Amino acid sequence: MKPSVKLAAFPFVRETERLDTPAVGGPLKRAFDVVSAALGLFMLSPLFIMMIILIKMSDGGPVFYRHRRIGRGGRPFYCLKFRTMKTNGDAILESYLRENPQARAEWISTRKLQSDPRVTDVGSVIRKLSLDELPQLLNILRGEMSIVGPRPIIGEELELYGPAAAYYMRSRPGLTGIWQISGRNDVPYDKRVAYDQGYVENWSFRGDVAIILKTIPVVCAARGSY
Repeated sequence: MKPSVKLAAFPFVRETERLDTPAVGGPLKRAFDVVSAALGLFMLSPLFIMMIILIKMSDGGPVFYRHRRIGRGGRPFYCLKFRTMKTNGDAILESYLRENPQARAEWISTRKLQSDPRVTDVGSVIRKLSLDELPQLLNILRGEMSIVGPRPIIGEELELYGPAAAYYMRSRPGLTGIWQISGRNDVPYDKRVAYDQGYVENWSFRGDVAIILKTIPVVCAARGSY
């Protein structure tokens, strides 16, 4: 699988950091990921079934959504989510941004919209509770993601990281991370980049556990979620 971005455009990223350097946390972090993801899938299987039924009943469209993201070493992968948007979401977004300059500026700045016209009624509830992220447990089992790490980004976003892209690519993207427990979508992008760099520079297993524990109340309160 070839990288979806030309990593040569980022001269500050050494070749070893792109492909060969062990992921942050090493075998200990990976073992924790596998055990946690497997247990999570088993324990949450009834919730998965309920989500599948709700999404199918809402509009009859696909249950899952795959989006191409950049992973460790610049490798692309398909990040899995429960589908929360209308099936013609790309056309809706293009039209909406064309007709709403303020929304376009928000999109360019954060890659998010507080009032996203693509989101379905069922999808808005799923997003509020962060249940759309649960299929990423499969990405974790496949070694594409980690329980804790930077949020997975698209190729265009990598340019916004500048030299910090080297740090992003040393870690598997995470199901949760410092960004999620620090305000999520309310956090400016430059601060999010700083969080990701700091996470990689200061990684510890104890730190990962602390982030996981702090994620629970944040998700329950739906802080910064839209």
